[in-house]
Amino acid sequence: MPIITTNDLKNGMTLELDDNLFSVVEFQHVKPGKGHAFVRTTLKNSRTGAVIDRTFRAGEKVERAIIDKRAMQFLYRDGADYVFMDSETYDQMTVNPTTLGDASNYLVEQNTAMLMMYGDEVIGVDLPASVDLTITETEPGLQGDRVSGARKPATLETGLVVSVPLFIEKGELVKVDTRSGEYLSRS
Repeated sequence: MPIITTNDLKNGMTLELDDNLFSVVEFQHVKPGKGHAFVRTTLKNSRTGAVIDRTFRAGEKVERAIIDKRAMQFLYRDGADYVFMDSETYDQMTVNPTTLGDASNYLVEQNTAMLMMYGDEVIGVDLPASVDLTITETEPGLQGDRVSGARKPATLETGLVVSVPLFIEKGELVKVDTRSGEYLSRS
């Protein structure tokens, strides 16, 4: 593990603290008029998703965790678990849905996802800003349903339910924002 100082922290960096992995959400260097400088951080536990605030002395040494991003193809669901195949070695790996979190709402069979790995442990999924998904169920749209801002619920192929404009039909491909889970446009 490379050792870095708290002066080198950046947003998105992963640290190993107290046998856990924490991602730096936000940090702020503080130099009070009296006393020593310190670094105030907001950290997110990469395994549990819990967010904590922690203060470090300026220049304090911490261990940086090396996170490997691997392109893996999502093959199928095995019960509740998700089965991925490494695109380079063709090794298959089973991933627990709690590890994937909200990313499971955007995974479609045979698509490639970037899995974040710490050693052999999957700690998350790096999703693109938006994905294209097919609507499997929604109320039929009527001619003239062009009212500005009117929405209806639609179920996507992954089971996620989003609000779409009234003119969207079953079977259409739509673009969905992976950060907010909102409908963006037709694809």
